[in-house]
Amino acid sequence: MRSELVYSAGLQIENRFLLATIVMRAVRSLHIDSTRTEDTANRVFTEIASGRYTQATLPEPVPPPLIEPLLITPAA
Repeated sequence: MRSELVYSAGLQIENRFLLATIVMRAVRSLHIDSTRTEDTANRVFTEIASGRYTQATLPEPVPPPLIEPLLITPAA
């Protein structure tokens, strides 16, 4: 059952890591202590699969700073 939910949610968000991040954050914010965590996760996957989520995109990666070339002096 859950594999079908993950697959259908994956059709909405192709990036697996972004999907996992969105689901984890949503489960943490929507979970009620008196319910099972599995039920909350299934509900989040269902909502994503139906298209009821905010469009999320990954930020553009910032290039790392340039490393200065090593200055090697010959031993005297």
